[in-house]
Amino acid sequence: MESYEFLAGCYDALTTDVRYPLWADYLEKHFTKSRLPIHTVLDLACGTGSLTVELARRGYEMIGADRSEEMLAQAQEKTAELGEALPIRPIFLHQSMEKLDLYGTIDACVCCLDSVNYVTRPDLLAKAFQRVHLFLMPGGLFIFDINTPEKLKVLDGQVFLDETEDAYCVWRAEYAPRRRICTYAMDVFRHVRGDLWERGTELHEEYAYEPDQLEEMLRQAGFGQIKRYGERKMRAPKAGEERIFFVARKDF
Repeated sequence: MESYEFLAGCYDALTTDVRYPLWADYLEKHFTKSRLPIHTVLDLACGTGSLTVELARRGYEMIGADRSEEMLAQAQEKTAELGEALPIRPIFLHQSMEKLDLYGTIDACVCCLDSVNYVTRPDLLAKAFQRVHLFLMPGGLFIFDINTPEKLKVLDGQVFLDETEDAYCVWRAEYAPRRRICTYAMDVFRHVRGDLWERGTELHEEYAYEPDQLEEMLRQAGFGQIKRYGERKMRAPKAGEERIFFVARKDF
């Protein structure tokens, strides 16, 4: 089963701890520092569109792209429910990162919640960076975060449990040093009605990218100024930081 094919229907319920307004606040700190005014933003690997919607609420013209049809269906439903509450309704595209193909240029691209790690082939990630660079306006920003190799290695052998009244997810993480892959094997149970539940299994993988490796990919894609930041901080990462943000600018 594809990642998020079964999980999509209960993803939002199981991730209520993700504080999207705080993520949007952090992104806007970088937007305000940009020499190019930020109006049109691509949310790459947008998932169920929670961050897309949060930024749309703030007046940005949003485009969401994701490879999962099931996650995009949730995003479409979410925006439809909000209706006129959104100043500009987001556009959603069914596209993988390395095949990104937009109708025009964007002022910024964000790719959050370690979505970059989900591209487990470095050659495909390099293509994705090239596609983002292609559609960015000169001076535009590319902002993304990663789970660091240190974090993924520590996850090895750990078991996690997430549950709500209508969903239950138990997953085990295993890290393969030679492949640099952290695999999450998930069992997901969704409430259907009465005493009836349905079960689905999913396999998720994240690649342990070294920060220097990613910076070189960005430079090869044509990005100029590249900076690293700690987890939702406006400072350089500290030793042992589990999440690192990259902010890269397309040269004027």
